[in-house]
Amino acid sequence: MRRLRVLSGREVCDILARNGFTQVRQRGSHWVMQKRTEGSTVTTPVPNHGELRTGTLQSIIRQSRLLRSLFEAD
Repeated sequence: MRRLRVLSGREVCDILARNGFTQVRQRGSHWVMQKRTEGSTVTTPVPNHGELRTGTLQSIIRQSRLLRSLFEAD
């Protein structure tokens, strides 16, 4: 398992958008990204920070149900 890249909130939103998520709202410094699938909706909040902490990024990956490899260093 490779290391996660250091990503900003905007970069994470871009990765989510490329994988079917859309921004549905913003409250303060957090964007809420959402993806509708058959029978369910996946909602993931993303803080608008310059650098996301590793634990925060891991939580976003878990909530989004995307592959970790999308967020790993090359």
